[in-house]
Amino acid sequence: MTDTFAPLAGIRVVEMSHMIMGPSCGMFLGYLGAEVIKVEPPQGDKTRSLTGMGRPMFPLFNRGKKSVTIDVKTDAGRAALDKLLSTADVFVENFRDASLVKAGVDAQTLRAKYPKLVFAACKGFLSGPYQNRTALDEVVQMMTGLAYMTGPTGTPLRVGSSANDIMGGLFAAFSVIASLMERKETGKGREVRVGLFENCLLLVAQHMVQFELEGKNPPPMPEREFSWPVYDIFKDKNGKQIFVGAVTEGQWAAICKLLELDDLLTHPQLQNRMDQINARDWTIPLVAAKIAARTEEDLAPEFEAAGLPFSPIAKPSDMYDNPHVMRKGGMSTSAYEDTTFRAPALPFEVDGVMLTGGGDVPEIGRDNAEILAALDIDAATLARVTGQSGQAA
Repeated sequence: MTDTFAPLAGIRVVEMSHMIMGPSCGMFLGYLGAEVIKVEPPQGDKTRSLTGMGRPMFPLFNRGKKSVTIDVKTDAGRAALDKLLSTADVFVENFRDASLVKAGVDAQTLRAKYPKLVFAACKGFLSGPYQNRTALDEVVQMMTGLAYMTGPTGTPLRVGSSANDIMGGLFAAFSVIASLMERKETGKGREVRVGLFENCLLLVAQHMVQFELEGKNPPPMPEREFSWPVYDIFKDKNGKQIFVGAVTEGQWAAICKLLELDDLLTHPQLQNRMDQINARDWTIPLVAAKIAARTEEDLAPEFEAAGLPFSPIAKPSDMYDNPHVMRKGGMSTSAYEDTTFRAPALPFEVDGVMLTGGGDVPEIGRDNAEILAALDIDAATLARVTGQSGQAA
């Protein structure tokens, strides 16, 4: 057994996508050893120029890839892309179907030419009435009820990350790997279509099924009906917020003892979980008062020793000071333009080791010579293909 976990080594992925969903699919496949070639327009993926919360999107989700520039608006560019796809095992895209047809790289055309190709389409919606609608992570969160469940009544709120885009990319990678496994037996590829909307449906499925089973719509999470005696955010002596939970009988006993609320353990109205839940209006203030008399730094080791679920309320930037995150293997460092950045490794271990690859972020067209020249494209044509010549195709 080798030290490197790269089960997709030898697999060539051509990715023609932007923003997050498609690029994250390519990134996940690259982490597993695939060669991922990102096809960009001559001026580069527009995601490269985003600012604010969009700034990390390109570097984060395009680590470890190769970059080639192809002008698909020209005959020479379309021919070059076709040559490149003839060498690929997987094609990942997240553009409108009509745009793909225009460029000659739609699923029907490519599967007829290259039966072994796995075609992975990262779309807003799967086939159906909405399949041609424009979708964004925020749009599908509003459509499916996820935003309704996240914010208080009357204030729908998207979750604080591009959760659907990233999870959609993961489902695309998952489907690609399954298709590649099947191809070993059949010799044929598959067309895989992943929907951002359908991904979000899965995220709200627990709330849908609660309605199905009980016949009532669950309230938003900030107003939820509690299933546990303690499941709240408190403030410590210094005003620092901390979440603490007690979701089992053992945890209820542990928090009562730890906070010197032993009387609650023998109270006749608190002898089973439903009694404890129904008494939250007067027990939670008691818990809050005890926590408010101490500091989080003092309480944390005691909560951990007692097996209680707890956490201070952290900001994403706090993770760079978190000892568990920053342990060996927890972070990957990548070069980007004239700097470097650190990002979390993938959230699993293989034989006790996390995948800390990721790789550097490619400059626009960095790999044109290596990838496109290998397709027997002459220098003059290559200039037109990559957008480095003003000549028409």
